[in-house]
Amino acid sequence: MAREYKDARSPHQKIAAELRRRITRGDLPPGSKLGSTAELMEQYGGVANTTVQKALQMLKAEGLLEGLPGKGVYVRQHAQESVEPIAYLSPVGADEPYPWLSEAAKRRQVGRVQLLGVEIVVPPTEVAEALRLEDGERAVLRRQLLLLDEEPTELTRSYYPLSLVEGTAVLEKKRIRGGTPSLLAAMGFPPRECVDELSSEIPTEEEVVALELPKDMPVLVAFRVVHSDGGRPIEATLMTKAAHRYRMRYRLRLGDGARAGEV
Repeated sequence: MAREYKDARSPHQKIAAELRRRITRGDLPPGSKLGSTAELMEQYGGVANTTVQKALQMLKAEGLLEGLPGKGVYVRQHAQESVEPIAYLSPVGADEPYPWLSEAAKRRQVGRVQLLGVEIVVPPTEVAEALRLEDGERAVLRRQLLLLDEEPTELTRSYYPLSLVEGTAVLEKKRIRGGTPSLLAAMGFPPRECVDELSSEIPTEEEVVALELPKDMPVLVAFRVVHSDGGRPIEATLMTKAAHRYRMRYRLRLGDGARAGEV
């Protein structure tokens, strides 16, 4: 027999969760008009007017809904972005646009990458272990903010072994033409394999501010380790996205001719 468990969230949070899921899964497509406050009150078990208003305000703050004076509340012209990590991994030529920008253009969006800082640090434990660094060994940290149509969408913190990239453009406080995959490939370290670990987490203050997150919104964190020839780790990156704006898409080839884990 299943044990009893109750949802301890407040009524407006439960209503917002139900509406959010209907929006992100397409049951309430962009342009849909929500029922009136009275209809929503009845639909959700006779809750108070203020409860419905709090729920709608949460979704407006998340950019999912908008109120049009005299007309009602509508689902915004927006959808969760489906991100295919493989599209961003292949090196490009020095004169070619960074994959983030070209993929945005395919969706008729304007992408922009803002370099927030470059520094030499002793990396966090999981990064040091992933890069196989000795105790106290330093790495180069490059922090970037990725924007779509001037809306902050992803905070990236990429680490590279200092012993690998010392004296290269990785340490310069400017964007790298073609991105770091192209630079590393030119140095003789082409990306051959990446391993992603995905988690949903409570955002840090840095992430809330950088991504302009609404209150109580979790983030999707991808921890990626990139390996070159011989399995040598050359990069470890934490990519943080607003969980309500994205979904990850992976294509796995199955059956004859596909190796285990090949994407």
